[in-house]
Amino acid sequence: MYLNKVFLIGNLTRDPELKALPSGSKVASIALATNRVWKDQAGARQEATEYHNLVSFGRQAENLAQYARKGSSLFVEGRIQTRSWDGQDGKKNYRTEIVIDTFQFGPKPGGATGGYSNTAPQSASGISDGEAPQKSAPADLDTIEYPDEEINLEDIPF
Repeated sequence: MYLNKVFLIGNLTRDPELKALPSGSKVASIALATNRVWKDQAGARQEATEYHNLVSFGRQAENLAQYARKGSSLFVEGRIQTRSWDGQDGKKNYRTEIVIDTFQFGPKPGGATGGYSNTAPQSASGISDGEAPQKSAPADLDTIEYPDEEINLEDIPF
């Protein structure tokens, strides 16, 4: 068995570009920057940035074009694909890109996140800006009061 799976977390380097194929379906192309940080043998901090070309199709492409912007954080799951075509000069051109299967928007300044998948509906989770979860509920939130007595199964209406 073989595996072609990519997971990336990075920032968009430009706004998504939405186009229509001759069949009428939409395609969005985006560029994502990822970086890695390490220390070299001398102990100096080094950083390298990689740029990735990504492509998305259908309703997912429309959502990316509508909500994603340059600088937005994005988590992407997909596969690597290389396509080729003949250039105007007769030379063979190649482009390696990541075809997006699912994605999730990263943290926004307001603290909300959202996601989109081919198989699951879009969701929002309300995660804060990387803060640790609080141990006690704030006073302004409603809390659930659980009854102290036993629940009789015959009292349940369904």
